[in-house]
Amino acid sequence: MRLLLFTDLHGSEKNIKKLKKKLKNIDAVVCAGDVSIFEEDLRKLLSKLNSFKVPVIMVHGNHEDKSNLEKACSKFKNIKFLHNKTESLDDIIFLGYGGGGFAKKDSKFEKSMKKFRDLKGKKFVLVTHAPPYATKLDELMEGHCGSASIRKFIERFKPELAICGHIHENSGKTDHIGKTKIINPGYLGKIIRI
Repeated sequence: MRLLLFTDLHGSEKNIKKLKKKLKNIDAVVCAGDVSIFEEDLRKLLSKLNSFKVPVIMVHGNHEDKSNLEKACSKFKNIKFLHNKTESLDDIIFLGYGGGGFAKKDSKFEKSMKKFRDLKGKKFVLVTHAPPYATKLDELMEGHCGSASIRKFIERFKPELAICGHIHENSGKTDHIGKTKIINPGYLGKIIRI
């Protein structure tokens, strides 16, 4: 399966056009949040993503309210809102958890992920807005600012791939936690085969 990954568009229609040019032989698109700037033109942006005519799986970032984005996504045939649930495409399970990005420990994430224990040993992709702690994806001059809760989940459940965003300075960077590849695809997107 070929995936086009992106995050942190922050309302850029110009960058949506650039993403659309990368759609050749893409099976699905995955967004790790912040498609808008505090929901400005949200429906218009989603309409443009819906026009990709492949499944678009997304979580909310810190610029979208969970309920508002979930409601808006439900109006579009090709867009699947993934917060706190799974979506299967072919033989791959996608698990999403949006929002946040500012807390090292996220007790809501930890509590929520308990219901997904059955994913251990299965081929799945984790999609979060916040990056995992102590990686190239959460490193800033002041040190690491990601989520230790997400890192702990990755270490324990070993997804094939973890996609995140939020830290714009680390757009395009990749790293590993054990055998799990983690990636911040940035607003220009990355194509990956899984």
